[in-house]
Amino acid sequence: MKIENNSTDDVQAYRAVERIYHSYLTGLILHLSSRAGAARAAEIVFRMFRRQQATHFVASLKKLGLDRLPHAVASAQYNYLANQVGGVKVEYVYESDKKAWIRYPPPRWLWYGTAICGIPSEVSRGMLRGWHGNNGVVLGNPRLGFVCTGQTVDGQPGLEGYYREYDHELSPEERLQFSPGERCPPFRPELAPRLPETNWPESRLRKALRNYAMDYITSILPEMMSVLGPAEGGHLGGLAARLIGMHTFDDVASMLGGVEQGVAGFATALTRLLRGQGDDAEMHLEGDTAIVRQTTWRLMAGREQMSHAIFDAWNELWMGAALAHDRFMRVALISRRDAGDPVWAWEIREGR
Repeated sequence: MKIENNSTDDVQAYRAVERIYHSYLTGLILHLSSRAGAARAAEIVFRMFRRQQATHFVASLKKLGLDRLPHAVASAQYNYLANQVGGVKVEYVYESDKKAWIRYPPPRWLWYGTAICGIPSEVSRGMLRGWHGNNGVVLGNPRLGFVCTGQTVDGQPGLEGYYREYDHELSPEERLQFSPGERCPPFRPELAPRLPETNWPESRLRKALRNYAMDYITSILPEMMSVLGPAEGGHLGGLAARLIGMHTFDDVASMLGGVEQGVAGFATALTRLLRGQGDDAEMHLEGDTAIVRQTTWRLMAGREQMSHAIFDAWNELWMGAALAHDRFMRVALISRRDAGDPVWAWEIREGR
């Protein structure tokens, strides 16, 4: 039996992939905070958001038509519109051409559910240092900074603050400031910017949400290896992935419309998930053994010089899912393209 690629959109798989990667991001940061310490977790989050900003910010400003606005306004509108595409709850308030607010009310997308209780304050600040406090540098405007007026993780009703263009150049220490006595004005949706009116089919919307979640993992895994080294980073990243794979599998199976028991059921689901994240994958089933092959790795496309620990950590998502499906089933990685083989391949067989 062979299941090959086809061009049909699998909306169920897009939803399941989004769930996996969103959960992995949150779980990974929690895992780092508790196992590696708040300071190192904050440094990794800082680097992740700095990498995200370098990859997306300037090009997306132009794409969204914001590049000719005053810098404080453009920065806040970018956060508002870009996060809306990712399904994040967000608000925007214009005060002047030199001052514009952005607010992320609860529940926070990044720290959804009970995770909010495990995020140290410095980790949240790491996000602000990585992106919000660096906009002036990226835009070539040394007078632009960000003032944080509240953090959800500290018990305030949302992460909020404003971009402000000052009348003087800011020192590096002044680019991100904290002023907890101030409060964001009320949000008026009718005055907020809008994305271009489009009638997106569900498949396109689900792809956008999937991409938003996956993109964070693309950024955070290499930064983990840089800060912690491949041994510790790979261990912590892999253990977090295994836990997420196990604990999301029931939800993922439900989103896929159910997963049949046994090797064939899991191999079929894994193939759908690999395709659902945008990769070429196919399955061959012979008797009680299945081979799943993947020829691309969209998550890390274009990053040839990477530690093998990044793939090993990511692969634990599927090892965890397999354990939740059938803890006696055996799953082995028998070929890996990052080691010179033509494909990545998993062999899945009964273990009893």
